[in-house]
Amino acid sequence: MNSLKDKVAVSTDAKYVILGASGNTGSIIADSLLSKGKKVRVVGRDAGRLQRFVRQGAEAFTGDMNDAAALTKAFSGARAAYLLLPPITSREDQERESDAIAQAVTDSGLGYAVYLSSYGAQVPEGTGPVTGLHSSEQKLNSIGGLHVLHLRAAYFMENNLMSISMIQGMGMFGHALLPDLKLPMIATRDAGDYAAQRLLNLDFSGKQTRELLGERDLSMAEATTIIGRGIGKPDLRYVQFSYDQVQQVLEQTGMTPKKAAVYIEMFKAMNAGVLAAQEPRSRENTTPTSFEQFVQDVFAPAYHGMARTA
Repeated sequence: MNSLKDKVAVSTDAKYVILGASGNTGSIIADSLLSKGKKVRVVGRDAGRLQRFVRQGAEAFTGDMNDAAALTKAFSGARAAYLLLPPITSREDQERESDAIAQAVTDSGLGYAVYLSSYGAQVPEGTGPVTGLHSSEQKLNSIGGLHVLHLRAAYFMENNLMSISMIQGMGMFGHALLPDLKLPMIATRDAGDYAAQRLLNLDFSGKQTRELLGERDLSMAEATTIIGRGIGKPDLRYVQFSYDQVQQVLEQTGMTPKKAAVYIEMFKAMNAGVLAAQEPRSRENTTPTSFEQFVQDVFAPAYHGMARTA
């Protein structure tokens, strides 16, 4: 296991670098590229979680996303990379991380990148964590010679997993989002599959964006009904909470008040229609996994697994 902190020269035969390789999307991409015999360098903070990729032939590096010199080593010798920001801790951290990534891309001379952004990232401010993705897109767009595809993914279906303890403890699904607001929702595996294919093809040039809008738009009320059926609770209901109530719930899960407020800003932007998709739905930006399939494959097993361990 090499460390990004090591002064040892990095081998230059890796073709693809995957940031966040042990995460929901990065793991899909790493597995896909490795299964096709590609040379892959996986990057993450936890060496242990990278070992399964090493067993498949990947080269592993551990390090922080805000260390530009370390990331420059990770990108050295690569033709293309999958880029993302870690889950937000603060807007200030987002800026430090996107600065480091952009600096490393520049210093390493990386040629191609697929960047995981979000729908709504065209809006420069007032969208919570998505504001940081807008900023990061702009930094990458300013790098001459870099071909970058910004994947503006829809609301992740996996975000709904946070409701499991509430459903088990209170018998309902509560959130700040309007009950009938239609949202594009995507399974993270579909975002990973799409990114992997574009990395394999390298069929983009300059600075491009592509929204990924999931299988269809759904409201929270509709999603709750599907979840209820999938977990054997057909009477499960959705309740819209006030922003103050959601702030309290987020803080109870361990978020700092400042971090929770960033998410509240995003929910307000979604309810107001400020954070919204721009592309008309098409064959190109629609992905295969339905919410029903997600509930069957991911949500229900997680729900019943937590029930067994409670």
